[in-house]
Amino acid sequence: MHRIPEEIDTPDVLIDRDVLERNIERMAATLRGRGLRLRPHVKTHKVPEIAALQLAAGAAGLTVATLGEAEVFAAHGADDLFVAYPLWVGPRQAERLRRLSATARISVGTDSAEAAAALGEQLGDAAGDIAVLVEIDSGHHRSGVHPDAAADVARAAARAGLHVEGVFTFPGHSYAPGMPVEAAAQEQQGLDRAAGQLEAAGFEVPRRSGGSTPSALLTDSTAATEVRPGVYVFGDAQQLELGRCALEDVALTVASTVVSRHEGGHGVPRRVVLDAGSKVLGSDRPAWATGCGRLMDHPDARITALSEHHATVVWPEDTALPALGERLRVIPNHVCLTMNLVDDVAVVRGGELLERWTVAARGRNS
Repeated sequence: MHRIPEEIDTPDVLIDRDVLERNIERMAATLRGRGLRLRPHVKTHKVPEIAALQLAAGAAGLTVATLGEAEVFAAHGADDLFVAYPLWVGPRQAERLRRLSATARISVGTDSAEAAAALGEQLGDAAGDIAVLVEIDSGHHRSGVHPDAAADVARAAARAGLHVEGVFTFPGHSYAPGMPVEAAAQEQQGLDRAAGQLEAAGFEVPRRSGGSTPSALLTDSTAATEVRPGVYVFGDAQQLELGRCALEDVALTVASTVVSRHEGGHGVPRRVVLDAGSKVLGSDRPAWATGCGRLMDHPDARITALSEHHATVVWPEDTALPALGERLRVIPNHVCLTMNLVDDVAVVRGGELLERWTVAARGRNS
């Protein structure tokens, strides 16, 4: 159990440097050994220092969600960026893509002939500088076309002057109990089928991109060439419940203080209230989750409710309630939300504060 550094005021986001580095090295080494390239999704952390650690560990490039994120990481030296999103590009976005492509290798996603045509038209003579991957739906049923329609989108992109480089998918349905194995199998089938469709239409398919944190280590290298996990750098309460990480793999927690304490009785639960609410933890709670987050050093306690600045924690009957003023570490349900809610984070090692990192891509949502 690591203490919270005295100079930290709560609530504050803590990143354990040792655990972070171990998570980064382990994922990189495992995927390298399986013949897969790692292109981590930096929307999770939004921190250039963490991206630098990932690239130093062998990442082939970075994945981003928005042009704004791409601009931040390109400004910090990243030279291979994939915007894994079906962009609709107007004149301003096209100009931003042209500027980005002057300093980095840029690839983007598309899932319709219309969007591909608009992208090519807006980029004009620069269309050939941007690589395109066709997004397919492998079971998550968000964006992406059926694998059998991938070649139609690729042909439209080629007609628009774009360089078609492959296909990608997000097996987001892996974020549910019992689903990672099935989602990885569907990912493989979808990528195989879509790549086959493109090859039959005369396209080379050097990139077949998949992977989420729950499914990344299940991705088959015969179907994919790269994977794009993000949450693995930190872990979170969702990954704990899915069995995709252990407590010792959690690198990010939110330091909090007990500000209210109640022994309960007469039908009222034993509980404490912490000063970390939805404005730092985020409010994401899947239907299957057993709470609104976990406590790092008290795994049997449950956060049963969040308001903006309060977390209500129901305490086990056989365990003493923490004292008023006691400081506890909270594991958010979905760590990506937490990182988009704070300006900077405390980097710690063994309970000592090392430095603070700026969340440079925070709020870059377009």
